[in-house]
Amino acid sequence: MQLVVGEDTLDLTNTSLVMGVLNRTPDSFYDKGSYFAFDAFLKKAEALVLEGADILDVGGVKAGPGDEVTEEEELDRVVPAVEALSKRFDVLISVDTWRARVIEESLSAGARIGNDISGFADPGYLDAVAKARGAVVATHIRLRPRVKDPNPIYSDLIGEVKDFLMARVKMAEEAGLPPLSVMIDVGFDLGKTTEQSLALFDATEEFARLGYALLVSASNKGFLGESLGLDINSRREASLAAVALSMIRGARIFRVHDVRGTRRVVDTLSAIFDPKEWGQRFKEHKSLD
Repeated sequence: MQLVVGEDTLDLTNTSLVMGVLNRTPDSFYDKGSYFAFDAFLKKAEALVLEGADILDVGGVKAGPGDEVTEEEELDRVVPAVEALSKRFDVLISVDTWRARVIEESLSAGARIGNDISGFADPGYLDAVAKARGAVVATHIRLRPRVKDPNPIYSDLIGEVKDFLMARVKMAEEAGLPPLSVMIDVGFDLGKTTEQSLALFDATEEFARLGYALLVSASNKGFLGESLGLDINSRREASLAAVALSMIRGARIFRVHDVRGTRRVVDTLSAIFDPKEWGQRFKEHKSLD
């Protein structure tokens, strides 16, 4: 259980990385643009770091449908933000973008991870990350970002998502990225119904056994809200429960809005389980293949 980011190797056997969501969008689904202004953005970043974030995930365009955001607009939102963060904080910086030019310029400004929900649709994306010796998140999506997918149909949900992710891992390796520099994310709510997202969550152990750091992005997602009848402002406990259960099942990176709560959950689990036990549990999981 390792993640390689350039010259750094992070041992995730008995610990987890908390990735704080840090939007520079006026229309994000959860914070509704609360941190779009640059000063507010920096204050939020400082708060997330103090609360225990290992990674700050900067996004300039929301994943769902909305007003068009040009490449130049995204660059203006993201690159100065990354540069400011890299000068202020000693944490990993990730950029949530599917555009090759945005990730290239963000990496030059101090980012180290490309979080691409499109499945590397932009041909130059992986080359840019490999050249900068960064790391990537490969996320499953059925169509493409910003496009409604109201009736997603799969003949074999788990198998299709696995195949998609492993194909993206291969793409990353062929571009020159080390295998352990690729994280995988099943993409809850991205071209999935609530039932499909729940089925993918239930299969967390299967995805953890694939041998790549598994990132879970369930925080305040619609599938949690719809399952429990909770509105967007009432999903904190459900989100933390998802973190705890998925960590026990092998996930090690959590993209979240509530950094403080998530930090406490993952640190508690790490304290409860001896490092040797975590390692043995993972070996036992691997032996089931």
